[in-house]
Formats: sequence, C-alpha cells, structure tokens
Amino acid sequence: MPTPPEIRNKFESLVEVIGHLRGPDGCPWDKEQTHKTLTQYAIEEAFELSDAIDNNDEAGTVEELGDLLLQVILHAEIGRQEGRFTLADVIAGITNKMIHRHPHVFGDVKVSGSEEVLDNWAKLKSSEKKKDASPFASIPKALPALIRAQKIGSKTVRYNFDWSKPQEVLVKLDEEVAELKEALAEKTIVEQQEELGDVLFTVVQLARHLNFDAEQALRLTNQKFEDRFLKMRQLVEDDKKDYSKLAVSDLEKYWQKAKTQSV
Repeated sequence: MPTPPEIRNKFESLVEVIGHLRGPDGCPWDKEQTHKTLTQYAIEEAFELSDAIDNNDEAGTVEELGDLLLQVILHAEIGRQEGRFTLADVIAGITNKMIHRHPHVFGDVKVSGSEEVLDNWAKLKSSEKKKDASPFASIPKALPALIRAQKIGSKTVRYNFDWSKPQEVLVKLDEEVAELKEALAEKTIVEQQEELGDVLFTVVQLARHLNFDAEQALRLTNQKFEDRFLKMRQLVEDDKKDYSKLAVSDLEKYWQKAKTQSV
C-alpha cells in the first residue's frame, strides 16, 4: 500500500523540526539530551498512551502516539549526529523484522490461527538471538515488574517449565500464601518481602494462565478503587459529616454504599 503524499510530507516536516531543535540554532534543552536522559520520557509516554486508550480518549490517543513518535525520531537524530545510526536504519530494521516474522503473510507458511502465529513468532525471534543468550535477555529489566513477571512466565513455557492449567497455579498460590503467613509470624523483614514477592509472581502467572494481562487487570482495579474511594468521600460530604472523625466501621458502610452506586 503506497504512502499518501500528505503523510510523507508531514513525516518529513517532523523530522526537519527535530533536526532543527538539535541543530546549532536549536533548543538548548533538546541539544543536551542523550539516549539515557530521554529513556524516562519514552516510558512515560507509553503509559500516557495506555491511559488514553483505556479511557477511550481518541484525541488523547492521537496526541500520545505523536509524543511516542517524537521520541523515536529524537533518538534517531541523536544516533545520526553521533554517526552511529540513522532514522533510515531504524525504519529498515523494523521493516525487515516484520517481514521475517510474518512468513504466513510475506511467504508460503500456512497457519491455522493467531495462536500458531504467536508460536511461530517466538521461534523466529529465538532464532535471531545468540545461542548462548539467556532466555530472558530480550525482556527489558526496566519494564514494570508485573509485565516482566508475565513475560518471564511466557518464556519458561517454551522450556516445558510451567503449570498445565489455572487450577494448578491456584494450588501453588495457596502454598505461597501459607509461606507468607509463616514468614510474617516468625521470619525477618527480608524473608517476608521475598515471600510476598513469590505471592505476587504466582498471581501474575495465574493471570497468564487465564489469558489476562496482569498489568491491565491491576490498572483497571486501581481505577475502580480510586473511583469508589472518591464516591465514598462524596457520600460522606453529602451527609455533611466530618470524614476524619468517622470510625472505620462507618467508612466501611459508606464504602459498601459507594460500591452499589458505582457504574
């Protein structure tokens, strides 16, 4: 599918703008940035995009996609100025990767559905890595812990080290919770934290076996809690009561009322 001229023109204009920002007469802040100083912004923009999508905010989604695109071009411009790589290298690299990992589209491989597509993708991705590399080498350590835990679990499946069904994960979760209770009763803070981590890791694997995204599930729950908490506060205010003077039992009643009124 050919790229419409208006897209090419706008893309070239954006590249020129970024080049000017990093140029001799550009912005002092932009010219000071490096790959490392910009890393936090790429992460932040990705989460802001996720928020916009979760909120069905179309205008916000367009804006955040633009912010992410800005990060890509800015990193590419830094690479060009350092003589390491160019935007053309970035585009060529992802283009070749997509063609290589989609032989069922660009080749003669036949697949029965998305599950087989993902299996083939994993095999092709593995073949591109060094043979002596860790199976977890491709999982960025900077990822949020829930996301990284889920990806770690997905990797071990290919090494035949996984539970076969969600019920088995639940059994393991019960074991981990029992170990946490024991640690809380008689072990050190370090051991307690370790056992809590084991519980969290197992919960993430349960989400994976249920075909849920653990990060997304927790984001939704976070938002649900925030909404209900604010609703509870509003109910207290509507009754003209002082929130700070209410007992926990009273707050629980308002919480239950807020739950029934939540959408």
